[in-house]
Amino acid sequence: MYSYGDLFGPDQRDVFCDAPDTPSPTVPKAPPMLAIVLAGVALVSAYWAVLFFTQRTLMFPAPSLAGAPPRPLDAQPVWLETPAGAVEAWFLPPTVDPARPAPMLLFTHGNGELIDYWPSAFVEPRRWGMAVVLLEYPGYGRSAGRPSQHAIMNAVLAADDWARARPDIDAQRIIPYGRSLGGAAAAMLAAERSAPALILESAFTSARVFALQFGAPGFLVRDPFDTLAAVRRFAGPTLVLHGEHDAIVPASHGRTLAGASSRATLRLLPCGHNDCPRAWTEVRRFLEDQGLLGDASGAADTRPRGGA
Repeated sequence: MYSYGDLFGPDQRDVFCDAPDTPSPTVPKAPPMLAIVLAGVALVSAYWAVLFFTQRTLMFPAPSLAGAPPRPLDAQPVWLETPAGAVEAWFLPPTVDPARPAPMLLFTHGNGELIDYWPSAFVEPRRWGMAVVLLEYPGYGRSAGRPSQHAIMNAVLAADDWARARPDIDAQRIIPYGRSLGGAAAAMLAAERSAPALILESAFTSARVFALQFGAPGFLVRDPFDTLAAVRRFAGPTLVLHGEHDAIVPASHGRTLAGASSRATLRLLPCGHNDCPRAWTEVRRFLEDQGLLGDASGAADTRPRGGA
């Protein structure tokens, strides 16, 4: 009779015999849900941290002075002392001889602009007998410091103080006029100093609204520029000018701002954000309705200076 080894040989025996127990290959397990969540939170937190520390570069893209037009001969440079350092402003006197003291527009521009480009835009109100101050922001142009809501508001208040101290300016008729981001500064000044009126052009409700465009919550915004809150605090008349086709700050912002004050007038213009001409007809009508043009009796000598 044949044995097992005779049939298969000694080398084949183990093929059919039970092998000793060996560990099974390890199959990777799916990461626990908690680990996935924590990893996502870490990534989002890192992204938010980057936004938090770099957001002022995005919010304050101060343009270069290279190629800027020269200062007009009749624009008087003014240096304002602020905690951030010396901040520049240009004073544009009326081009007619009003019975003094004169009313004044205090203009705060958008976040991507310089005062160097604005004097020609204010020829018209100077013909009405108004003075104009174009305020530069800290860290912009020739101004010292770095821009922030706090630094800009210190500069705005310093400009208002400077104007109030001038004998040729009527301290009761200094009207803040702000465009885009400057609208927030103008509104906060109007609320703080109880201005006689406020003009907003292409202004947003709050910078926090734009945080969602970057996938971040509003509480991360270091400089909220809450125009809406300032308009609600301001008891005076407000003119809201906004482009109907504004793709940067949609017209809904203007509507919301106008709706926040019982004394607001909304004028929608057939333009976008950066292509809107100054709506001087609307501005003049607004100021006249508030009794803010001319001298204290409502009259002004509109002859050009130097005329007979």
